[in-house]
Amino acid sequence: MKELLSYLEKIVRDDPQKVVCSDCRQKENPYEKVVIMKKVKGYQAEKYTPKQVFHDNLRGEELPAYLFSLAESGFRQMNIWGSKQEYGIRISKKGKVLFQKRKLSAPPKVTVSHNREKHYLLPEGTVIEPLVDMGIFTAEGKVVRSMYDKYRQINKFIELLEDTLQKAKLQKLHIVDFGCGKSYLTFIVYYYLVKVKGIEVQITGLDLKADVIEKCNQAARKYGYEHLRFEVGDINGYQSPTPVDLVMTLHACDTATDFALFNAVNWNAKIILSVPCCQHELCHQMHSETLPILERYGIIKERTAALMTDAVRADLLTACGYRTQVLEFIDLEHTPKNILIRAVKGQVPFEKRGKMLREVRQLTDCFSFEPTLYRLLSEGGQLEKAERFLAAAAAGQKLKEAE
Repeated sequence: MKELLSYLEKIVRDDPQKVVCSDCRQKENPYEKVVIMKKVKGYQAEKYTPKQVFHDNLRGEELPAYLFSLAESGFRQMNIWGSKQEYGIRISKKGKVLFQKRKLSAPPKVTVSHNREKHYLLPEGTVIEPLVDMGIFTAEGKVVRSMYDKYRQINKFIELLEDTLQKAKLQKLHIVDFGCGKSYLTFIVYYYLVKVKGIEVQITGLDLKADVIEKCNQAARKYGYEHLRFEVGDINGYQSPTPVDLVMTLHACDTATDFALFNAVNWNAKIILSVPCCQHELCHQMHSETLPILERYGIIKERTAALMTDAVRADLLTACGYRTQVLEFIDLEHTPKNILIRAVKGQVPFEKRGKMLREVRQLTDCFSFEPTLYRLLSEGGQLEKAERFLAAAAAGQKLKEAE
């Protein structure tokens, strides 16, 4: 496949305006077609399932790797319209790459705006009572102009949730929303899963503010959301009376995210969706003799510490047996809180789990800090298997996957 990547890198130099990827031969791939369009800033990919469309936003330099990953996931046909040439790539059943190009006969139709033409899972024109009460929709189901950023944010979360549940194939869920606040997202998740998807769902929202929780419970009763309830409680030490399938947090501040992730791992939750916020802990701790340049300038130190916080969280979740991704939640131009950690419980090889734990230790040693999540998981014993692999590897032994 090196030949394919070489072709793609050459094509990108012709400033592609449109790409269509089709003929997917992998049954487990949920997407039938992917259409990528040039926008004012980078590209937007529309990924089509038989019933829905999902979106990814890409920077220009990410396009070759993105197309290569689509080929690896089963797409055998790519048609690409550049500024001067039209390109065709076909991958045979034996993996041979067939490449052709010709002079562009006519430029492709391109729209440069990102959002108004999207096929949202919560479309305008649908009267969704919670969105009306929150001031995001008008009474007619139209998006209030000043609330478009919030509308995009909600839809992006629903897209990621839908994509995750399709792969997990869960039809019955107990969800805990830590730090739910006014719970705009909690209500919409309930609406989408129960009213649109018909999934049997029980959701518990947790927050420290009693007055806010009371209003949320009143709203749940008003909407007739029978299996949605809200409780006053602290993320640190909260005990669920029933097994939890999915834990979600939206902008839980600083170490509140760590306690939420720790509880999710401790409960053996199948899915974790977390959008962190305000990561201050490591910024106050970090000090490095090796890389002092990263702490010399305040804003650089703050941003580096925040990114390292989420990298550590993702590696620790992998070390605990989760297939973990760090995704762009919403465009940076709409909110700086644009990282989402998605973790799905699965079969993660001991070797990889040990490698992730080793990386965390190397980073914490280099910058002299102790992340809260690392401390909680170490004290709780959730890192035991990764620890055992590292000990076995150091002793020159192999740890059986079934052990």
